[in-house]
Amino acid sequence: QVQLVESGGGSVQAGDSLRLSCAASGRTSGSYDMGWFRQAPGKEREFVAAVSWSGSNTYYADFVKGRFTISRDNAKNTVDLQMNSLKPGDTAVYSCATKSRFPIRSMTARSSYSYWGQGTQVTVSS
Repeated sequence: QVQLVESGGGSVQAGDSLRLSCAASGRTSGSYDMGWFRQAPGKEREFVAAVSWSGSNTYYADFVKGRFTISRDNAKNTVDLQMNSLKPGDTAVYSCATKSRFPIRSMTARSSYSYWGQGTQVTVSS
């Protein structure tokens, strides 16, 4: 079992920045890929960004490219999402998720991920 706890959400103005953090605990000794997803009211959960187990490969949804940066610290078992130039459309509950490195599955598909955090609210006002 892996437990994930997100932090860093809040209410900001359009154009501001936020940094989300996800701390993993439990069975974290394996090689795990990490991802961030978000869910806005009335919408399905969607992929935001992911980072491979080694940190060498990153993946982004088109709507966040150039604005968000995902990073991880394996020594601390954390993954961060730096969000810049926030827009009202970024308002959502942001959740981190993790999946084992093997078997190889899509980094962007919700169904690939086995463990999920409770999420943290991000609200961006215009």
